Amino acid sequence: MKRTNIDEMICKQEGIAEVTREALNKIQLAKLNAVLKREKEREGFYRNLPEKLENLDALKTFPFTTESELAKNSGRMLLCSQGEVQRVISEQTSGTTGAGKRVFYTERDCEHTIELFMAGLGEFIYPGSTTMVAMPFSGPFSLGELIAEAIRRIGAKPLLTGTGRTYGELKTILEKEQPDTYVGMPVALLSMLRMCGKGSIKRALVSGDACPETVMNAIEKILETQLWPHYGSREMGLGGAICCAAHDGMHMRENHCIMEIIDEKGNVLPDGEWGELVITTIGMEAQPLIRYRTGDCTRIIPGRCICGSEVKRLDFVKRISQPGTIREMDDVLFQIPELVDYSVRITEDKKEITALLTSDKGMESLRNVLTDGDTISLNCRKAEWKDTALYSAKRVILYYTG
Repeated sequence: MKRTNIDEMICKQEGIAEVTREALNKIQLAKLNAVLKREKEREGFYRNLPEKLENLDALKTFPFTTESELAKNSGRMLLCSQGEVQRVISEQTSGTTGAGKRVFYTERDCEHTIELFMAGLGEFIYPGSTTMVAMPFSGPFSLGELIAEAIRRIGAKPLLTGTGRTYGELKTILEKEQPDTYVGMPVALLSMLRMCGKGSIKRALVSGDACPETVMNAIEKILETQLWPHYGSREMGLGGAICCAAHDGMHMRENHCIMEIIDEKGNVLPDGEWGELVITTIGMEAQPLIRYRTGDCTRIIPGRCICGSEVKRLDFVKRISQPGTIREMDDVLFQIPELVDYSVRITEDKKEITALLTSDKGMESLRNVLTDGDTISLNCRKAEWKDTALYSAKRVILYYTG
């Protein structure tokens, strides 16, 4: 089996001949110490931490960085000049009423992300192929643009589909452009496949959202092949881990990010145990973060990948949240083969669910699934292309509580 492309990427970026555990540990310690030194010199947010560590285990003694701290101190965490910043992503942080968190990237940060995307996409995209990129396009160095640039460098053609397309537009793109691969969010992909058919699409990369097992299995059944899940976040430069041909976890960009898994008390867990992912972004020029709590639940898969790589792998990732989340609803409702999409409104005394289904049979299935004792109001529509309103409709998936 071919070894993951991330090994070749790390060798090229770090100037080493082979990726070994010893080499990765050495790279991580050197880069971590370089970050600590910069923090001291520039009187950064982490200036009170030690300037140098003798080993990586000492990192466990450092305090965590939280999402609210990032929101309050985004500017203070910047370790480069404003003129070096190529991209800023702002986001309102959940649970806060003040300014949202801002994440900064230099041109080199963006270049490293493109190279990671090339490694991941290069596992299944080939020169001359056409890839539908159904990710947000919000100007230069946006997620969609970085993915599109990676596809161009591979020698393939990116279709800048973006998000928010109508079903009619998606069906036209599938019929006219004949894309063979897809990059986008999992639920959006499943909705498109059930509504428009798979057309020419043979392979797909899913990222940008938690992918329930039900959704994953449904997509793979339609495409008749395994998906290529990737993981990333704004805080780690939009790209964090990629799938290899083994389809057994996602290889982390370990030369740019140290990862830990912690329990509810903050204790570091051994490989194989599930907990919260904590990242230290030693490869970020603009805004390195130390022991940042991501709020994502996963585990580090023990041992070497069967592809031969020693680069650590993450298992599937999901948000740490309370019971009754949308991910759990997705996991239940998308078991219905006729379900294209749905939205839900929760009021004081009932749930109001609007569903789009491919047949009347799905309506009865939906009613049977929702027998949980709650008062539920259903508004079901059958998907028919002769319906002009449906043809021009965007996805109905809008989750909110009233």
